[in-house]
Amino acid sequence: MKFLIVFISLFFTILSVDLDVIRIAYREAAHDKTKVMALNKQLSAITKANNAALIAYKGAAIALKAKYEKSIKEKKRLFIEGVTYIELAIDKSPNAIEPRFIRIGIQENTPKLLKYKSNIKEDKLFILKEYKTTKPEILKNHIGEYILQSKAFSEEEKAVILIP
Repeated sequence: MKFLIVFISLFFTILSVDLDVIRIAYREAAHDKTKVMALNKQLSAITKANNAALIAYKGAAIALKAKYEKSIKEKKRLFIEGVTYIELAIDKSPNAIEPRFIRIGIQENTPKLLKYKSNIKEDKLFILKEYKTTKPEILKNHIGEYILQSKAFSEEEKAVILIP
């Protein structure tokens, strides 16, 4: 009986995760420790069996959390755990733009010493190719805002997303 109650609670927790809410929370968490911790809490019920976008956001949230840890060992452990989720999401849905968008954001902002920068060019090309047909609009806007402030994209590439 306890198992059934736990299963039902977990099921409704997972269903109650609104992807649009997570997208906004992720954008806001980029440079705010309390929002990173809140995002991690929101995504705590997400497992590797969920959809690729949620898995990628969970990975990004864990990787962002690593930034605020005190010990190097814990920073490394959390970063590796987060990256594992992101890579799993891309393996699970290689043609989905959202996990690649999340990965490029993490890779672009990761220190060189972590050696997690090898997919920036690949993800950038994929995102530029898929951007015009991206749905929903909130995701497209989020990606567009990222591209415009990103150092990974040239001025010519940024101009492409501004053309209607």
